[in-house]
Amino acid sequence: MGTDDSDGSRDNSGAPEDEITTQADLSSNTAEPEPEPTSNNASTIDEQSPSTNFSSDDSSQSIEDMLLEFDEQDGLIRDRSLLDPNYVVEEDRIVGRDEQLQEVTKMLRVALGDNRPPNLFLYGPSGTGKSLITKAVCNNISRICKSRDISFGTIEVNCQDLDTLGVAVYELAKQAADQAGVDVEVPKHGVATKEKWDELYRIVNEHFDSVAFVLDELDMLVGRRDKQEPAFSRLLYQLSRAGANDDLTAYISVVAISNDTRMMESVGSRALSSFTPEDVHFNDYDANQLQAILRRRQDAFHDDVVDDDVIPLTAAFAAQTHGDARKAIDLIRVAGELAEREGDDRVQEAHVREAQEKVEKNRVLEVVRGISTQKKLSLYATATVAAEANDGTARSTTGYRVYQFLTESLEADQYHQETYVNKMKELTTYSLVDFERRSHGPTSGMFLEFQFGERPETILETLREDSRIDMVSTDAVESVVKAQIRNQT
Repeated sequence: MGTDDSDGSRDNSGAPEDEITTQADLSSNTAEPEPEPTSNNASTIDEQSPSTNFSSDDSSQSIEDMLLEFDEQDGLIRDRSLLDPNYVVEEDRIVGRDEQLQEVTKMLRVALGDNRPPNLFLYGPSGTGKSLITKAVCNNISRICKSRDISFGTIEVNCQDLDTLGVAVYELAKQAADQAGVDVEVPKHGVATKEKWDELYRIVNEHFDSVAFVLDELDMLVGRRDKQEPAFSRLLYQLSRAGANDDLTAYISVVAISNDTRMMESVGSRALSSFTPEDVHFNDYDANQLQAILRRRQDAFHDDVVDDDVIPLTAAFAAQTHGDARKAIDLIRVAGELAEREGDDRVQEAHVREAQEKVEKNRVLEVVRGISTQKKLSLYATATVAAEANDGTARSTTGYRVYQFLTESLEADQYHQETYVNKMKELTTYSLVDFERRSHGPTSGMFLEFQFGERPETILETLREDSRIDMVSTDAVESVVKAQIRNQT
């Protein structure tokens, strides 16, 4: 009551012992200290006089020389903004999404007549054009409204990094203030969330006739875990009711964007009744659509520097990982940068393959470095099963038996199957895995089936960089996995 639920970070009170047990042991690579210098001369190398003689053929360059040399190179990439997956491109560069583009445009266009647009729920896998189309349509609406003396605002936040409802409301107020060219008059922390709502309403009412609140990755805004209703449900309810309660005099539309097709099942009944969105589904891009997307951005490179097989190969790699256009664009960018770095005059198939390995490993490394010991063990066990399975999936029952083998081999803490499953479910938020509930006949019972967003082999290779996990024989683990897969019923 009257407290600020934005203070503090995510609640970790429910974290199990795995966060505090053998984390240091599993994540550290011990190394013997280097011997101390045995000569006084060795300790004074850095203090040598500038007159130290260097050979005349010394080829070392200063930082400035290297920077200027690169600056003088023509390079292969002409317009790097086109290789930014978040860059809002022109309409003729948006391909493979004609139906969704028409739906979003038709529903939001009523804002041109100074009317209230409907609420929208855009859902589908990551990198399928949800945010791109929303931004493109809103940018066009804003431009036309400006010519008609209608103040239309697009207030967009990405909810992935927002901890609580209070932080989310403040971020909305800040985005509205930035667009209006004014300051937010309440602090981010230390005040009740209601004061932040009041500030958001004030800014919108004073500076806008119509507003589209774009809530990207909304399902990530869970909030504090001691509240049963997730924060995104309370946010939707408050925004949807603001107009009816006369808190907002401006016309508002809420555009909720999520990768989770089942997000609306977690929205409370009150919020769902108020929100009542129009649904727009975005499916995966296929390889042909990804090729078309990349060809629309090929002019990011100079003429005739991209080999003919580069775009088809890039699209094929991206299509393998759920048809993600962001990954396709990012992949061809990295391939171009690798070619530039290596001094090549063309982007070739070899650069794409090298970029694929680099992008995959970097993405997995970024996630794996920050997860707990028990999540590492759970992920390693499950990825090993997926790598051996014909369909690339892993049953939770089979993964847990391999997890038991790993913990016994390492003499690490071993948790019940429910905890193992919960660890794997938590990893879905990193887009490493996804799961479905399945049953293979009346005798097999229910289980979760995990699918991987990256190649399981890449995940295993990354996890084996952990010195203690690498202590377990890969042959022994694979033998256990094969036996368990044979025993699946």
